[in-house]
Amino acid sequence: MHEGKITLLVTGANGQLGQELIRLGDERINIIGCVRTQLDVTNLLQCREVVATVRPDAIIHAGAYTAVDKAETESDEAYRINALGTRNLALAANEHGSKLCYISTDYVFDGTASQPYNEYDNTNPQSIYGKSKRAGEVLLQSLGHRYFIVRTSWVYGKYGNNFVKTMLKLASERDSVSVVHDQFGSPTYTYDLGRFLIDLVQTEAYGIYHASNTGACTWYEFAQAIFEESNLAMRTEPCTTEQFPRPAPRPAYSVMDHSAIRQNGFTDLRPWREGLQAFLKELDT
Repeated sequence: MHEGKITLLVTGANGQLGQELIRLGDERINIIGCVRTQLDVTNLLQCREVVATVRPDAIIHAGAYTAVDKAETESDEAYRINALGTRNLALAANEHGSKLCYISTDYVFDGTASQPYNEYDNTNPQSIYGKSKRAGEVLLQSLGHRYFIVRTSWVYGKYGNNFVKTMLKLASERDSVSVVHDQFGSPTYTYDLGRFLIDLVQTEAYGIYHASNTGACTWYEFAQAIFEESNLAMRTEPCTTEQFPRPAPRPAYSVMDHSAIRQNGFTDLRPWREGLQAFLKELDT
């Protein structure tokens, strides 16, 4: 890496993680965000042109097809963006010696485990979304020269729609809510994830990482914590996944072990409840 300012190219710049990353630039890091109209990752020629123009030290590929339920009926589109789009960026990154960090998901696992998944556990995605994101990982692993794959889960933050904002909105409209109590995972605050990603891509510690706020909860416990931390008197009722059917299957258990963060000497993300407290403070300001 050359001395002086580092240039990072961020795809999906109008998504909730992309918008967070863009404001994390500072005097040492120049962050260039591309929305889909500026960089259509499904277009290999455009990927090559943009990377050739920007000449980034690293690319954080946060752009994705993320409509989990819609993907079940739009599988071609999900694979085109999540798999082929990642391949195209990998080829463009290779040409310029840029590092490529691909943001993946806990949905690459089937959710049948009873202890946290580590980075080397076998994947077995059950939804089209999970399969298309896994296909992107596989293409990057076979084609990429200098890559990071970062799987994350239950993402929320200041930008875009997410579970925390939905719960706060519901609290202003009614006095009770039913939330599933049989899906376990780890919430992830975009600010904490973004800080980790920027640290990560400045190293050569390539490989697969699991990155979420630490600790685990159910969606029901997450909702309860949101209301408690916001001092909202909202009644939260537990329900089962069966009572709340969705087109795409969700992993029942997608807690991830952060062994790569530990093994490579990075600082782990703070506990999920502390991340939530920081986010609610940010919303108030």
